[in-house]
Amino acid sequence: MKIRRFIFLFIALWMASTFMTARPKIGLVLGGGGAKGAAEVGVLKVLEEAGVKPDCIVGTSIGSIVGGLYAAGYTATELETMFKTQEWLTLLTDRDAALGNEPYTTKNGITYIFGFPIIDSKNSKGVGMIKGERIEHVLDSMLAAKGVKKIEKLKIPFCCVAADIHSAEEVVLSKGSVASAMRASMAIPGIFKPVKKGDWLLVDGGMLNNLPVDVCKSMGADIIIAVDLQQNEQKPKEKKDYSLLTGIGNLFGLGGIIEWITTRPDIDKYMDNKSKVDIYIHPDIQGMDAASFGNKNSAKMIKAGEDAARRQWEKLLTIK
Repeated sequence: MKIRRFIFLFIALWMASTFMTARPKIGLVLGGGGAKGAAEVGVLKVLEEAGVKPDCIVGTSIGSIVGGLYAAGYTATELETMFKTQEWLTLLTDRDAALGNEPYTTKNGITYIFGFPIIDSKNSKGVGMIKGERIEHVLDSMLAAKGVKKIEKLKIPFCCVAADIHSAEEVVLSKGSVASAMRASMAIPGIFKPVKKGDWLLVDGGMLNNLPVDVCKSMGADIIIAVDLQQNEQKPKEKKDYSLLTGIGNLFGLGGIIEWITTRPDIDKYMDNKSKVDIYIHPDIQGMDAASFGNKNSAKMIKAGEDAARRQWEKLLTIK
């Protein structure tokens, strides 16, 4: 009898101790914004300094790349070095850097303008849009260096957001190849070729959810830290009847993209998600745009990310 009471008391004390010491689950949301993603690296540097370790990470577009690499084990310092030394414009666009100064030239049947592939005479369909094969290969190699290629094997639970161009529906990628998921999440329509996964034809997740706080909450996060790279104020789009235009788009299999252009559902979701953030980090990167790649610009944006995160320093210290 005494032994049973002792065991019962021990279990009760252990459970009480567990519930008293368990800290809330911290979720990190990294928004989209092209080259402005360098600012997210600056935020990660300050989070590490504050001792804040995210329990899950969700990213969109460039946020999926920064978040995926961080979840794989890359430190903020390592990511900073990459952004400052890597020719990201070449990496992201399949650009031939050797032809970067040539206004117009043809090589191996492919026509280039300042190094960007525009027309492939050997392919009747043409190049049209950037394939994005180079970045997927490089990202896959970078992930392999950390011993992980599958989302399920990442050191920190991670997922990223893409959009199905046919249905204009949000797609959360939480399984399979990390590099392929990143590539799909940052496939900007009209620039990068979509990524086909099953019945989906995936493009940049920023079309529908550029600050995926709701996805992070669905992963069980109690406290959300969000890094928002958008600089312009977002306002709900005026509702109009575009049924005729959408109908024409459906004839060409573009109903989803037409619907997005005419209704912009991402704006309402963005505003709703923004209202649910616990620690909102908004780097001041006015004057920079999604294509502001380059070592000097990256250094400025990393510094802007650090500054924005330090403005939330006291809050960060309360949750680690």
